[in-house]
Amino acid sequence: MGMYNPPHPGEIIREYCIESLGLKTADAAKALGISPKKLSALLSGKSGISPETALRLSKVFGRSPEGWLRLQYQYDLWKAEQQTDLTALRRIQADCVKKDFRDQSVILS
Repeated sequence: MGMYNPPHPGEIIREYCIESLGLKTADAAKALGISPKKLSALLSGKSGISPETALRLSKVFGRSPEGWLRLQYQYDLWKAEQQTDLTALRRIQADCVKKDFRDQSVILS
């Protein structure tokens, strides 16, 4: 089970990156090289962080691109847990393949 009710990444960006620096949305959008409309959609939770946006956020505000994507992943997974009914599903095998992804194998557990 994932984190309980994580904030949308846009809330984090708004509070800790834009408001805390005293930036206006238009100025932050310009710094990120995206349209104010695109940034507003992210800040309002209407869109998420794409890999491209994660690279831009990392360059402008710090934190790794993976860190930005992790915030989006945690939010998306929590939301899916709330909306997906898994009660009729059963595991058909306890453990499939347990190897490292770097070995180009699949981890299923």
